[in-house]
Amino acid sequence: MIVRRAGVADAAALAELRGIDGDKLGAYAAWMAAHTETHLPFVAEIEGHVVGAAWLLLAERVPSNESLDRRYGDIQSVEVREEYRNRGIGGALMAAILTDARTRGLLHVTVHSSRRAVDFYLRNGFSHHRQLLLWEPSDS
Repeated sequence: MIVRRAGVADAAALAELRGIDGDKLGAYAAWMAAHTETHLPFVAEIEGHVVGAAWLLLAERVPSNESLDRRYGDIQSVEVREEYRNRGIGGALMAAILTDARTRGLLHVTVHSSRRAVDFYLRNGFSHHRQLLLWEPSDS
């Protein structure tokens, strides 16, 4: 297995993994090209085929008196093809992303997880945080 940073050249494989319809591939590739500085895709390949992917969103908090550099990351769209799950691919993707986060000196990395994946993230070094709050618009 090889885990590497992906790019716009990988748009078709990433779109297919996300279930993006073929007629939307051009728009998806254009979105990737427009977001290369903030949304970093990583892929896992086996025998040249993309079997998993994960994204690292790079963002910044407003500078404070203590620190002008308050960059952080957010894990997004972690997906491993069903037939390749439970083989360490997701963990390898997380290791690559967290290594990149350390290299960039990010303050922290967050993830918005489905209930099914919480244990996966806990095994990969994430923890629950009591200060993270969420607002969602009401239907009315």
